[in-house]
Amino acid sequence: MIKEFFLQHTYLIGLVSFLFGLISMPIVVRIAKAKGFVVRPNKRMCHEGSIPNIGGLDIYFSVMLSYLLFDFSQIGHNQFFLIGVGAIMAIGFIDDVLVLTPFTKLLGEALAGIALIGFGNLRITHLHGIFGIEGIGVVPSYLLSLFILLAIINAINLIDGIDGLASGLGILYCLFFAVYFHLVGSTSWSILAICMIGSLAVFFIYNVFGHREKIFMGDSGSLLLGYLLTAFIFRFCEQNALHVIPEQYHMNAAPAVAICVLTVPIFDTIRVSLTRIKQHRSPFQPDKNHIHHLILRTGLNHIQTTCVLLAVSLLFIGLAVLGRNWNFWCLLGADFALATALTIILWAVINRQIAQSDAEH
Repeated sequence: MIKEFFLQHTYLIGLVSFLFGLISMPIVVRIAKAKGFVVRPNKRMCHEGSIPNIGGLDIYFSVMLSYLLFDFSQIGHNQFFLIGVGAIMAIGFIDDVLVLTPFTKLLGEALAGIALIGFGNLRITHLHGIFGIEGIGVVPSYLLSLFILLAIINAINLIDGIDGLASGLGILYCLFFAVYFHLVGSTSWSILAICMIGSLAVFFIYNVFGHREKIFMGDSGSLLLGYLLTAFIFRFCEQNALHVIPEQYHMNAAPAVAICVLTVPIFDTIRVSLTRIKQHRSPFQPDKNHIHHLILRTGLNHIQTTCVLLAVSLLFIGLAVLGRNWNFWCLLGADFALATALTIILWAVINRQIAQSDAEH
């Protein structure tokens, strides 16, 4: 009876996930401090003291507990997907504790991706008429889907640089997909996205407002978030390609809509990678050229910077909804043009502040 009530009001499932996360987070923090799973201050981080960096564990356990509690009947259909979710979290956790090489980490992500794409059969099979191509063969489908998976996972991983940013963006993105899946009748996927919202909300509170119990998401969290978002995108694009949803919710430019929604991490990753290559450096070499670093240079603090990027993300989500039935290239072009314009404005603000600072000295 209670379960049926929650299934009729799926948004309440997020509250259950939130409560699970709220109960388990202090335990995760204590374990992290006791076992030394912490990040200490260094030249790339500005926090004080040793901060636990395995927040992804709490996200994973609270999401899985609440999801299986309300959607256990679907475990037979999603077994390989759930195996992949556990695998990607484990890879991130190992990287948090031992620090893997970029190649080893990428290989682990690919293996987790095989569970989703190869065994779980959740992949891109249709290009929606892009380049005049509709359906694609099995091998191209596997390769393209794996490339997209790795790109999104690492884009989310790279954007996780300041308090509340990755989790805040994750909440927005999961909310978009939760609402969409609910509208088109994909209850199981909607439940999973809602569970993720509740779990991320707990982490956001501890990460942003925590003091003695502050915790970082770590790769265990960012890789998990990227993995789940990729699964949502695959499902979203395939539903629109195959027209298996009510026609009023069909989106002609579904792939461009997905790119629009995730513009902040995707555009930033492309921009930073091209900048590093242009400077004859490895795209994997860390620096302080990400969008959140640039905004911090304007004088805003971490919370203000996160709020700015969340507001910008809402702008791009609005563009995605507005242009959902545009031509793919029109929506993608508008998205790229807006992202480029905002970046140029940001650099203009930074350069003006540098000029004012030089003039004062």
